[in-house]
Amino acid sequence: MARHGSAKPFTAVRIRLRPQIPIIKAASPLKVTFLGTGTSQGIPVIACGCEVCQSPDPKDKRLRTSIHVEINGLSLVVDTGPDFRQQMLRENINTLDAVIFTHAHKDHIAGMDDIRAYNFIQQKAVPIYADKIVQEALRRDFHYVFADEKYPGIPEVEMNTIEYNTPFTIGTTKIEPIMVWHYRLPVLGFRFGDFTYITDANRIDEVEKEKIKGSKALVLNALRKTEHISHFTLDEAIALAQELQVPDTYLIHLSHQMGRHEEVTKELPKGIHIAYDGLQLNID
Repeated sequence: MARHGSAKPFTAVRIRLRPQIPIIKAASPLKVTFLGTGTSQGIPVIACGCEVCQSPDPKDKRLRTSIHVEINGLSLVVDTGPDFRQQMLRENINTLDAVIFTHAHKDHIAGMDDIRAYNFIQQKAVPIYADKIVQEALRRDFHYVFADEKYPGIPEVEMNTIEYNTPFTIGTTKIEPIMVWHYRLPVLGFRFGDFTYITDANRIDEVEKEKIKGSKALVLNALRKTEHISHFTLDEAIALAQELQVPDTYLIHLSHQMGRHEEVTKELPKGIHIAYDGLQLNID
């Protein structure tokens, strides 16, 4: 069961896994909070008067895409977009064990400076995990963080490299990277046990699809209903989820061009859901 704002009970997704598909098992239940579910401009878009941007429905208010993952006692965030500070405050996330980056676009890295609040509270550097393309962007955009002579009060991070075909471990949690294509840019999705998260994709190679199969829940981007050069459309995302036979798929990275949450939800087949900011999932 989902919640927005006040806490409500959760219902775990309980689906029998396909035993022939190898997976990385989570050692304990996993909780996912959708920090943001919007595309790079968010919703509402500045100065836009469309029915989605003017909607009074809280589910049509979308910050930039990111999730918080709680697993094996860890507090992990995937991507620090421009709304990172606001998202952490809204969800009252008081500890941060690591940040994992999907790719180098501004709507996924721009808020990294606000990691410093956790440095102060936790009195230690925050590990970040990224491929080499993202690392280059972080070193360029946040050059002061990586300077030899550091100004007092800047973020303190520990850089860790993600290799495309190599699972990595944070604490006791193994995470499987899944390489997808955002037009010509490689982007990383991640599998945490029975949960797979993918954002900013319009193509996934067959070998990477195999890493997704057997998941209980999948998060997948769906920008709008009409074709786009670097994002799945609604129909493409639905077709992929059905191909992969994941019981429950949650769509993110929505543009205001998708339509209102309430109306689009009515069009969806069983097992396909529109995610919204503040939605929480518990997965056994």
